Amino acid sequence: MVDRKVRALLNKLTVDNFDSVSDQIITWANKSEEEKDGHTLIQVIRLVFERATAEASWNSTYARLCRKMMEQISEGVQDDEIKNAEGKPITGGQLFRRYLLNCCQEDFERGWATRKTTAAAARSKAGTIDELELYSDEYYAAQKAKRQGIGLIKFIGELFKLQMLTERIMHECVKKLLGNVENPEEAEIESLCNLLTTAGQNMDTPKAEAHMDKYFQRMKVLANNRQLSSRMQFMLLDVIELRDRKWVGRQAVKA
Repeated sequence: MVDRKVRALLNKLTVDNFDSVSDQIITWANKSEEEKDGHTLIQVIRLVFERATAEASWNSTYARLCRKMMEQISEGVQDDEIKNAEGKPITGGQLFRRYLLNCCQEDFERGWATRKTTAAAARSKAGTIDELELYSDEYYAAQKAKRQGIGLIKFIGELFKLQMLTERIMHECVKKLLGNVENPEEAEIESLCNLLTTAGQNMDTPKAEAHMDKYFQRMKVLANNRQLSSRMQFMLLDVIELRDRKWVGRQAVKA
């Protein structure tokens, strides 16, 4: 019931009807008031999360939805298994944020492992003609994992811009994506560039300048890596130049 109704509401959600549809989604999430384990809230968050990572062009709207849900979820919603430092159950917006963080972390880690496995499988089969069909299946699996990974990264960036994720979480993501400078996967490079394009301006504070400088030094090394495709090299250079322009897009500079 919850699954069907919330999916239908997410299908209807647009910028124009955002307020009315989001109110209805929050009403469904608040049905967790009658529970002690928050399972309806978890179900709603997972549906929103799946949609946000599958539809990258809409993830700023889904991030807005999450921000509104965090602000308006009932304080009567709790999970007896998740407690604060005083041993009391976390409730309302704090609980929502904890669940959402768990979704982000689990999907980031799972996606990371999946992309590594499928990319390695595709590479190992690519050179064998008699296993072309198998290679094709694994190639498409890798492409699907890559799309979902890009959607997740953009969504994480949008959540950070709305102050739902901390700077520490963002820097951990960047460090992980930059962890393999010698032999990087293209999915890692593309995810890194998408994350910094989405949230780089918000991350690039005076306090974080030394960290950001270090990231971009590594990116310059990567951009000169002859093993990378020209597409990846240009993608890196685009982000490097974006920071050089103080995060102002080319079109805005021309205007």
